[in-house]
Amino acid sequence: MTTNTLKKLRTTLRKQARKADAEILQRFFKTGPGEYAEGDIFIGVRVPAIRRIAKEYQTLPLRDATILLKSKIHEERMLALIIFMHQYKKGTSEQQTKIYDLYMANTTHINNWDLIDVTAPHIVGAYLQDKPRAPLYSFARSQSLWKKRIAIIATLHFIKHNDYADTLAIAEILLHDTHDLIHKAVGWMLREVGNRDLPTEETFLKKHYRTMPRTMLRYAIEKFPEKNRRRYLKGKV
Repeated sequence: MTTNTLKKLRTTLRKQARKADAEILQRFFKTGPGEYAEGDIFIGVRVPAIRRIAKEYQTLPLRDATILLKSKIHEERMLALIIFMHQYKKGTSEQQTKIYDLYMANTTHINNWDLIDVTAPHIVGAYLQDKPRAPLYSFARSQSLWKKRIAIIATLHFIKHNDYADTLAIAEILLHDTHDLIHKAVGWMLREVGNRDLPTEETFLKKHYRTMPRTMLRYAIEKFPEKNRRRYLKGKV
C-alpha cells in the first residue's frame, strides 16, 4: 500500500518536473527504440532537485523507497537510490546489509548509467570494503550491461582507499566488452587509479593498450601530458 508520505514525495517531485527538460533527458539517456535505455520515462527533474528532495525525505521507510525504485519513472528510481545512500551512510551494520541486499536484488531497476554512477560506489563498494568481493566478479561476468557497469564503478570506493587490485582485475575481465558504456566506465576507473598511483595504471596500460577499445584507452589517458597521450594513441609506448 502506498503511504501518505510516499504520495507527498511524488507530488513534491512532480512539482519540479519540466516538459522541456524531459524531452532533453529522453534524448540524452538514449531511450529510443533499439537504444540502451529503450522505453525509460523521464518527467524532467534535474539531479540537484532530486538530491534536495531525497535529503528532505531521507527517513522514508525502505518499503516505500523500494516501491519508488520499481517505478517506471527514471527520476523516481534515482530518488529512491539516493535515499538508500542517505540511509546507508547513517545506518547500523544490520541496516546497511539490508540496503545492500535490496540494491543487489533490484538491479533490473538500476538500469541506466547515471543511476549506477551516483550510487554504486557508496552502497555496493562501501559494503564490500571489508568483505569478499566475489559478487562484483559475478556481475562483471554476467550478460547484463548494468551489472557489468555496477561491478567496475563500485570499485571507485576501493580506489579512494588506495586499493586497486579489484579495479584492475575487473577491468581485465571487461577489457574486450563490446558496449561503449563499459569502455567508458573501465577507462574512467583506470584514470582514477592513475590519479592516485600513475605507475600502477601505466603497468596495466602497457600490457593492454594495443588491444583495448579506443574509447577505453582515451578515457584512461585523458589527463596524461599531451606527449604521453600521443605515444599511447600511436602505439609507440
